[in-house]
Amino acid sequence: MKKDQEKPVMFKTEQAFVTDIVEKTVATGSVIPRKEIEIKPQVSGLISKLYVEAGDEVKKGDLIATVQIVPDMVSLNNAENRVRRAKITLKNAKQDYERNEPLYKEGVIAAARFQEFQLAYDNAEEELSAAQDNLELIRKGSTKRSGRTANTNVRATLSGMVLDVPIEEGNSVIEANTFNDGTTIAIVANMDEMIFEGTVDESEVGKLKNNMDLELTIAAIEGETFNAKLEHISPKGVEDNGAIQFKIRAAINLKADQFIRAGYSANADIVLDRKDSVLALSEALLLFEGDSTFVEVETSPQEFEKVAIKTGISDGINVELLSGIDEQSKVKNPNPIREDEKKEKTTN
Repeated sequence: MKKDQEKPVMFKTEQAFVTDIVEKTVATGSVIPRKEIEIKPQVSGLISKLYVEAGDEVKKGDLIATVQIVPDMVSLNNAENRVRRAKITLKNAKQDYERNEPLYKEGVIAAARFQEFQLAYDNAEEELSAAQDNLELIRKGSTKRSGRTANTNVRATLSGMVLDVPIEEGNSVIEANTFNDGTTIAIVANMDEMIFEGTVDESEVGKLKNNMDLELTIAAIEGETFNAKLEHISPKGVEDNGAIQFKIRAAINLKADQFIRAGYSANADIVLDRKDSVLALSEALLLFEGDSTFVEVETSPQEFEKVAIKTGISDGINVELLSGIDEQSKVKNPNPIREDEKKEKTTN
């Protein structure tokens, strides 16, 4: 019985070509405002009125909300008692002053003695005024003498857009203090100045430098890219799922009619190196042995010889050729020609 002869394996060949090669790395992250603040009350109480909602534009000093103070009953009672005691003291000091004033004018008592009554009267008046101010502060959060109600009026401390109002009218709020961050009434940000914050792998961070150009792609905005400029690279890495990542920040260059919502996820292409009109070859044709790189060059039909080459930058698809072969060299494609391709080649 005659054995079928095995069909020879055939390979395609490719040649080097001239193209532009851009070496990039990709950073993943999100787009956020550069200036974003949380507005908190100066006093604790209930929100009696809200004047803004998410999406509103505000200017610095605009009224955000009004807080109605709910006084602590113990403090209120103590303040009322202080006012009553101050009135009693003032009444007694006034009587002493009025009783001794004629005696002083007639020369019956010395000036030094009369000054004691006058000082006691003045102090009693001042103490009553202070006690009344303290009572007013506990009840209303402000005093008549101050001529303002800034403590109960919550105002914007930054011009921009209201991103979120996490409370409703009637909610209780706590002022910021040593033991508590305070209740956030609104979040305001300047949406005209946006930045990209993302991370890059430790294998790529050494190639980055400030002022590098970035090209942002935002998943929620199809068909549009945004230019950015790298302005910060973290000196310390953070472990994320077993890999060390470094945070980066880039300023986004927005056109007059462009608007980006805060929190969009984005990818940034960072150009590490670029070479135009260089001789290149597909990376799929390369062979690696240790630190050396080779290709198989056709010497005669379907006969190949291994040749060492030197390569430059790569974009992940094509690699720059520095030496070893030229444009005339026919390089073996390691994938064999399929049977249907052989028939098509024969037919042609």
